[in-house]
Amino acid sequence: MTLESMLIVAAVIFCIGLYGALARRNFIAVLMSIELMFNGVNLTLVAMGRWLAPYAVQEQLSAVLTGQVFAVFIITVAAAEIALGLGIVFAMFRTNESVDLTDATALRH
Repeated sequence: MTLESMLIVAAVIFCIGLYGALARRNFIAVLMSIELMFNGVNLTLVAMGRWLAPYAVQEQLSAVLTGQVFAVFIITVAAAEIALGLGIVFAMFRTNESVDLTDATALRH
């Protein structure tokens, strides 16, 4: 695949996630949409890392792996975000017996 096609796929995945994050009221659906946005960014980073140094020699391996290293950091942050988000979802469900984002203001009290 070419760089342009990879960036188009990444942009489509990111836009689907953005729409889902803005249009949904269910907290779990919003978390899944944010994960889609992270995956679009990961795909962009890996594609750009591959495009910037496609045939690097062994001494320049760090230049090749830059996009992949950033993708691993994003995956780590996403895992922490999901763990925290699921904790919030469980607290919301225990309090309100729903995971609707409009009911999230009740957790302030």
